[in-house]
Amino acid sequence: MFEIKTVRTYPDIYNECIEEAKQEQNNNARPSLSGTVADMGQYGKVFLCYPNWWGTLPMGVFTFLEAYDFSGKTMYPLVTHGGSRFGRSLEHIKKLCPRTALGEGLSVSAFDSNPNDSIRVSAPNRDVTAWLRKIGIAR
Repeated sequence: MFEIKTVRTYPDIYNECIEEAKQEQNNNARPSLSGTVADMGQYGKVFLCYPNWWGTLPMGVFTFLEAYDFSGKTMYPLVTHGGSRFGRSLEHIKKLCPRTALGEGLSVSAFDSNPNDSIRVSAPNRDVTAWLRKIGIAR
């Protein structure tokens, strides 16, 4: 497991965070990442989990996808969103990783609730489990 984390952290305050994300997108920025994957070649399947920021991937995810060769791999996108589902992110993944098979993805709305966690927003466990079963990863 690898966390795509930028060197510069985003603000904890929601409106400040999304404003910074919008500025990065407008500038077509490629923020530096704080780590690297030691041997991407060992993986045949990649689960790319990200939030939908302004209709697509966060710019740090662009940095990540441009840093590695995903040729011959299958990528499974999982996006969290506030109503726009995948937005343009799948198009952008295909453009950045043209020799990568794009497996069935899952979009999880921030407005979905987990019956065991009514206080904060989280991905419903049953939906993620069902998705993993459907794509043959879990039983």
